[in-house]
Amino acid sequence: MKDLTPDPGTLDPIEKASRDEITALQTERMRWSLQHAYDNVPHYRQSFDTAGVHPSDFRMLSDLSRFPFTQKADLRANYPFGMFAVPRDQVARIHASSGTTGQPTVVGYTQNDLTNWGAVVARSLRASGLKPGDLLHNAYGYGLFTGGLGIHLGADALGLTTVPVSGGMTQRQVRLIEDFRPKGITVTPSYALSVLDEYAAQGLDPRESPLEVGIFGAEPWTNAMRQEIEAAFDMHAVDIYGLSEVMGPGVANECVETKDGLHVWEDHFYPEIVDPATGEPVAEGERGELVFTSLTKEAFPIIRYRTRDLTRLLPGTARSMRRMEKVTGRSDDMIILRGVNVFPTQIEESIMATAGLAPHFQIELSRPDRMDQMAVLCEAADQTSDSDALSRALADHIKQTVGISVSVTVGPTGSVARSQGKAVRIIDNRG
Repeated sequence: MKDLTPDPGTLDPIEKASRDEITALQTERMRWSLQHAYDNVPHYRQSFDTAGVHPSDFRMLSDLSRFPFTQKADLRANYPFGMFAVPRDQVARIHASSGTTGQPTVVGYTQNDLTNWGAVVARSLRASGLKPGDLLHNAYGYGLFTGGLGIHLGADALGLTTVPVSGGMTQRQVRLIEDFRPKGITVTPSYALSVLDEYAAQGLDPRESPLEVGIFGAEPWTNAMRQEIEAAFDMHAVDIYGLSEVMGPGVANECVETKDGLHVWEDHFYPEIVDPATGEPVAEGERGELVFTSLTKEAFPIIRYRTRDLTRLLPGTARSMRRMEKVTGRSDDMIILRGVNVFPTQIEESIMATAGLAPHFQIELSRPDRMDQMAVLCEAADQTSDSDALSRALADHIKQTVGISVSVTVGPTGSVARSQGKAVRIIDNRG
């Protein structure tokens, strides 16, 4: 793999600032954001008043813990535009979640918000090893989902040449990669595996592809998955983090030269880690639920938003701003199976550690005879494998590492449904 370390002279000054400088900027911007939300969003005025706090009570960053959380239910209760802090005619763009689990969550952006969004995504793409003039194959979905258009915004800001291919039509994805010769690809990690399968189907060697870096996000993925993708494509694989409620992609990103966690762009987003059960802040460096407060958003300020993503915060390395570890899962994706907490990423790690298995899988939950059961459907890496032996090996590995008994079915290559975007990992039939 090529050395893609960015030229230090191209970094924003805040990326190299001292912690004191970052803290001073955060304190100033936090004071503005709290007052802006209180003055212009009825939900925040009511929730602050109910909690007995006022923006004037904020004097230092530790005071933020006195303010109430915002949860996804609050956004749905104020559908569609109740959380907007500017008049509707000042909103330059609207995005929304798919709403597959309930009322969609709607987010808005002023023109200044879009400029800031483009700036943090550009910073993320540069941290990943891209530079002005490079060609980017953007395979995130375009539309109400923030992924495709958010990346495109940052690519424009950085001065990249963007191929807005979006998701799906995997044969065409490979054809365009081979014909257009992009340096980078932005895509979900699960869909990258589908692209990898298509390379094999077309008899092409992915290591000979032009790709030098893949920027992966929108779903949890493991370091084992990183190693698999990097080896298969002979390219760097870095992690990007974001969510629509906070901004979209570009809230945090790994630096290609270290790949040791995602630097949170703390001049725009203030992170906290809390105990997912109690909501209380955890000790520095401990794992818990990630909470974000926006510092510069005009149309849709977000105060102490509970992301449900589980991680921990660490000191800065390649950049001054703090790092978050790769997300290990979501508190609302956690499976409690006969008293044991299980995350899909743990099953993925066992699959990646079992020789002869492809990285595609699904988990099916059922409740026969009042007892929860987990079945893992995965597939062999090639058609000549002994599926029974692979099933036993994986079941044994999960038992030893996760501590649960599961049934495993190893199907032929191609038997697990392929992702065209975010992977559907869990099928819950427990009723």
